[in-house]
Amino acid sequence: MKGNKRSDIRPGLRVAIVLKQDQRSGKRTEGIVKDILTNAPTHPHGIKVRLESGAVGRVQEILT
Repeated sequence: MKGNKRSDIRPGLRVAIVLKQDQRSGKRTEGIVKDILTNAPTHPHGIKVRLESGAVGRVQEILT
């Protein structure tokens, strides 16, 4: 599932994000959502979240 709708994302979900420095390469980082940082209901590049590890990036995919 894509990660550009805020309503689909909630703390505790396992997601794959792309970090700011990895945007060009597209390298993904997996983790558990701690905080949702985007206030808008949608974002074309993905909702920005903070993972429990402290990493901040945009959700590319919601993992189940």
